[in-house]
Parts: sequence; C-alpha cells; structure tokens
Amino acid sequence: MKLRILSGGAAFGLVDGLRTQFENETSATIDGTFGAVGTMKEKLLDGTSCDLLILSRKLMDELSSDGRVDASLMRDIGTVSTGVAFRSATQSGPVTTQDQLRRALRAATQIMVPDMARSTAGIHMKSVFEQLGVLEDIAGNIREYPNGATAMKALAESGDDSSMGCTQVTEILYTPGVQLAGKLPPGSELDTVYTAGVAIHAQQPELARRLLDMLSDSAHDGLKKSAGFQV
Repeated sequence: MKLRILSGGAAFGLVDGLRTQFENETSATIDGTFGAVGTMKEKLLDGTSCDLLILSRKLMDELSSDGRVDASLMRDIGTVSTGVAFRSATQSGPVTTQDQLRRALRAATQIMVPDMARSTAGIHMKSVFEQLGVLEDIAGNIREYPNGATAMKALAESGDDSSMGCTQVTEILYTPGVQLAGKLPPGSELDTVYTAGVAIHAQQPELARRLLDMLSDSAHDGLKKSAGFQV
C-alpha cells in the first residue's frame, strides 16, 4: 500500500522524520511529492492522485471550500518562518534589520529563491525585494528554482561564497552545505501556518488519517522544532 502526499517543501523534513515510524506501524509506504505550494495545488486540480495534503493554511481553506479537502480532517501542524541562508557560517553577516538585509542582497553575486509566482517564500521574497527598493538593482542576480529545496541545493553546490538564498527555514535546515543566517528581519518577516488535511477523494483515507494524527500529535513537537517548525 502507498500513501500519496502532495506537500509544500517546507514539510519534507518533518514527514521524512516520521516516515520510519509510520511505515513500520502501517506496513505502507509514503509516496510524497514536495514542492511549491501553488504547484501542489495545481497538481491536485489537474487530477493527481492524493490522499493527504500539507499546504499553507490559506490554500487548504480554499481547497476545503471547493470540496477538495475534508474540513473535518484538517489540522494545523505548525508555523514556519522565511529565512536567509549562506553557504557557510563564517560567510554570513547579520540580517537582523532591514538595512542589513538590503546590504546583503546588494552584495550577493547570486540570490537563490524558489518560484516567485507559486511558492510561499518566493512570492513573499519578491514583495520584500520591492519593499526594500532593491528589485531593479538585484534582478540580474536573482536565480529562481521550482521550490526551496532545489534553490538551497543550488546554493550549496554553487561554489560561490558570495551567494545567498532565501526560503522557508525548514528547507534551509535540511539542506547540507548551507547555513541558516536567521529569519527575515522585523518589517519583512513572514510566518506561515502549514495545515494537513485528508483529500475528499483519498484512495487510502485510513492511512491518511493515521499520518494526520502523527503530524498533529504533541508527542512529536520536538521533531517539529528540530525541523524548523514553531509549535
């Protein structure tokens, strides 16, 4: 048996951390697709088979209103901040104020970000670039990727210590070769609630409910925090 998941990339580390326990208890495997939340929503609407979704609360509410997700089987699993990453701890400067972030963006030779039209972090970062008045200055250095995981992998493999990246903190933490410099500073910050829910047309609703229970169980709060969730 397979449990099919469509999930924002921010939840990959958490799901992966629960995978062994879930598979041992159910004798089922997790078949997960992780990426930009907008892309995951599009996949569901295009007919991709799915038992459980993990997306931003906003998108899950939309899917529930459209009759795609069972509203009685939706649970918030935690909040994730958008953050800043560098290739090494020694390279990273402070980004605790908007002025410091502005200087870091202008100094970076490359800025790796997820899809600025479909991903939670990418959409927000485009607005931050505009807010800080740097979008035109840095446009030639912005590198867009399908999701935060691929953006962080590209940063890690770039070989360029003058590069930086911006995406969800959870995606930074589970990517080898990059270091979290910190959350976006006050005035530019974004905290996103992620919600899990069982799809109306789930082929494995019982398995979906089991993982939903695990994701929302306070016994796993330690795992959530280590993965970058705030609970």
